Amino acid sequence: MIEVNSKAPILISGQIQIAAPPDKVWSILSDIDNWNTWLKMVSHSKLNGPLEPNTTFDWKAGGTRIHSRLHTVLPPQFIGWTGKAMNMLAIHNWKFVDNGKHTEVFVEESMEGWLARLFKSLLKKSLGKDMQLSLELLKETCEKK
Repeated sequence: MIEVNSKAPILISGQIQIAAPPDKVWSILSDIDNWNTWLKMVSHSKLNGPLEPNTTFDWKAGGTRIHSRLHTVLPPQFIGWTGKAMNMLAIHNWKFVDNGKHTEVFVEESMEGWLARLFKSLLKKSLGKDMQLSLELLKETCEKK
């Protein structure tokens, strides 16, 4: 597992409680090819092989093309990847904890690079909004199916 960089210029996290079992939450989030069906900011996503560490995937979010590589795949508890876009490196991790009737979802991301330092406050605000929206959309999708 690759931990987020706690010293990166951009470090954000979020959490949400979802009224669904971890298996269901996992199956929706790990279905990378179908992110665009529920993640409003993602227009395209394609997993380039099996869902396992070192497999890459390409996606487009908010007009930005991103090339990512899975670093950890532990169903239904953890999924994480690294990604590169616009000369920035991101580390993104999701964790799912079963608390009986609900799944606690935790997500964190770090972003580094010269653009991350230059536009730190703007990017942090934008990514924070996108992260919160992702959590809310994941909750909505898991609870309606």
